[in-house]
Amino acid sequence: MHGLGNDFVVIDARFEPFSVDSVKARALANRNTGIGCDQLIIMEPTKDENAIIFMKIINSDGTEVSACGNATRCIARLILEEFGLKEVTLQTKSGLIKAHPTYANSSNYTVDMGPVNYDWQKVPLAYECDTNHLPLSYGKLRDPIAVNVGNPHIVFFVDDLDAVKISHVGPILEHNELFPERTNVGFAKVIDKNNLILRVWERGAGLTQACGTGACAAVVNAHRRNLTDRKATVKLDGGNLDIEWLTNDHVMMTGPTEISYRGSFEEQQFEFDQNNE
Repeated sequence: MHGLGNDFVVIDARFEPFSVDSVKARALANRNTGIGCDQLIIMEPTKDENAIIFMKIINSDGTEVSACGNATRCIARLILEEFGLKEVTLQTKSGLIKAHPTYANSSNYTVDMGPVNYDWQKVPLAYECDTNHLPLSYGKLRDPIAVNVGNPHIVFFVDDLDAVKISHVGPILEHNELFPERTNVGFAKVIDKNNLILRVWERGAGLTQACGTGACAAVVNAHRRNLTDRKATVKLDGGNLDIEWLTNDHVMMTGPTEISYRGSFEEQQFEFDQNNE
C-alpha cells in the first residue's frame, strides 16, 4: 500500500504470528533484492480493549518507530473495509489513534494523530532549550523548530527548497547530538496562510515521497511561528495532505490511500546471515 507514494509492505499477523528482527526487516524493505518499501507495517493483535489491532511500524533501516501518518490511513482503510465500520481505533507505540473515511465511498481517510508535544523533554532533545528556536544550524540552514507528533520532528522554513541538498544534510541533521532518538527533518516553504510545500528526510527511511507526521509537524510549527493558520494544505512530492491543528492540540490529517497489490512470499528467501548485514 502507499499514501502519496510513501509505500508500505503490510503483513497481517493477527492470526499467525510473524517474527521480525532488524535484519529481516531490512531484507524485506530492500528495493533491489526484497519486496521494497519505506516502512514495514505488521498488523498484530492488540492488548488494549479500546483498539481493534496493534500496528507495528518498522523503518527500512530496521528500526521500530512509534508513528507513521500515511501508514495509519492505509491500515485504517483495510480494517474499516474488512469490518464495515464507520470509525476505527488503532493502537501504536505512541498511543491510540482514531480514523474514519473522509466521506462516503472514498479512498481518502482522516486520522486523529493525537496531541502534539513541544516540550523539550518530550521531543526529546538532549538538553533544555526553546523548541520554537533550536540552537542548530548547518550552512545556510538556521533556526529550526521542533515538535513531537508521535515521533520527533524538526522543520526548517526556507525560501528555496531546490537549493537545499536534502540527501546530504538530512542524515547529518538526523543524527545530530541534540536528538538522542534521532529526528525527522522537514524543509518547508510557506506559500500563504493556508498552503506550504514540504520535503522530509525521514528518520530511518531517508527522503520519501510523502511524510504524514512530517506534514502535521510542518503545519503545527508554521502556526507556532505565525506563518500559517491552524488549517493548511501541505504539498509533498507525492501529492497533498490537508492538516488541521485543533485547539485541543490534536492534529487531524486527511489524505488518500492506495492498495498496490496483494500477495504472499516465503520467509526464508529473505533471510540471511546475521553477520552479513
